[in-house]
Amino acid sequence: MSTTTPQNHDVDPTASTNAAVPADRSDERLVARRSGVGGTVAEAWDRIRSGDLGSLPVVVGLVIIWAVFGSLNDAFLSPRNLVNLTVQSAAIGTIAIGIVLVLLLGEIDLSVGSVSGLASAILAVTLVNRGWPLALALVATILVGTLIGLVYGALFTRFGVPSFVITLAGLLAFQGLQLFVLGKEGTINLDFDSPVVQFAQKSFLTPVVSYLVALAAVLAYLIARVVSDRRRAAAGLSTEGLAGTLVRAALLALLLLAPLWYLNRGRGLSVMFLVFLALVVVMDVALRRTRWGRSVMAVGGNVEAARRAGIKVRAIYLSVFALCSTFAALGGIFAAARLAAANQSSGAADTNLNAIAAAVIGGTSLFGGRGSAWSALLGILVITSISSGLNLLDLDSSIRYMVTGAVLLLAVIIDSVSRRTRAAAGRA
Repeated sequence: MSTTTPQNHDVDPTASTNAAVPADRSDERLVARRSGVGGTVAEAWDRIRSGDLGSLPVVVGLVIIWAVFGSLNDAFLSPRNLVNLTVQSAAIGTIAIGIVLVLLLGEIDLSVGSVSGLASAILAVTLVNRGWPLALALVATILVGTLIGLVYGALFTRFGVPSFVITLAGLLAFQGLQLFVLGKEGTINLDFDSPVVQFAQKSFLTPVVSYLVALAAVLAYLIARVVSDRRRAAAGLSTEGLAGTLVRAALLALLLLAPLWYLNRGRGLSVMFLVFLALVVVMDVALRRTRWGRSVMAVGGNVEAARRAGIKVRAIYLSVFALCSTFAALGGIFAAARLAAANQSSGAADTNLNAIAAAVIGGTSLFGGRGSAWSALLGILVITSISSGLNLLDLDSSIRYMVTGAVLLLAVIIDSVSRRTRAAAGRA
């Protein structure tokens, strides 16, 4: 991964919030946003034609995967299997959120699997062998992950060591540290009555609570859109209009309530998966609505342009690497809690590769500057769906690796083609 990605323009991502906005309706920022439901659809179609596919390919791919496996095995789309699928997605999906962040900078972290395994070991040792209170053990485990990311960021910004090399060294070092922490036992089982194990294995929302959570999310979205439209109107900018906002809110309600209704026919929505969803939403808002998020996108698009715009590039790198390792540690906690154990294989096997593949398959560009926190959710659902479907068909794990690799390659090809399309549209 290179530390810089060429881009055709130097833009301060915070300029739009600092500069006075003219009320002239001919301003290009006003023309770009059309009002009404039809305008929303037309705007989306224009983005697709220009090569900005967003999450469309992975959504279509997920639908195809579910249709194929559902036709081959009736159990695949059963409520029970889909509930299991969501539970299995939470740990690696959480790790993938951190991968999304570093990829947005055009960098990589190859050690997230080892960091998650180390976190599992620390949690198990502090809880079982040392008898620490749960809260203290959790805080200590997460802080270790944060510290690791800060070290990565310091090495990267201070000495200019490529992130590939730093994190490859971390992969080996922290895997060894994990073995050292576990000691000769090699495996430490967590108490099944422990709150952290109960949280991962047996905590599910009741149907009523799940519907209330969904409606609260829709209401929060509706309020946010209305407030945003009012601010735009006060600044002399075009707005989507109440009709368009209500249509979006209705679609969101359908998107949330329909899956919940189906999952509630089984055990319902896992609290651990809900926490994962909450983390995705928080990071999505942070990336799209905060100065820090716009700075991350700017640095990933063009480091030198971001530096000239006054962005503290070193601070951005430090924060992103710290967040990536923090999410890796949190994913390790989820994995240990779900398995009720930490052992020498925790965080090993395909954890690392699946987390990276999930971020890329979900739509985050390897070239930096393009992606979304939702990539972690979509990507891990694709990977977990493939694994679940092949297991139900009783196919060898080798097939799963080959299929996942093919999907990953296809995702990168789509990203490369869309980049060329956008570049050609920009030159035109």
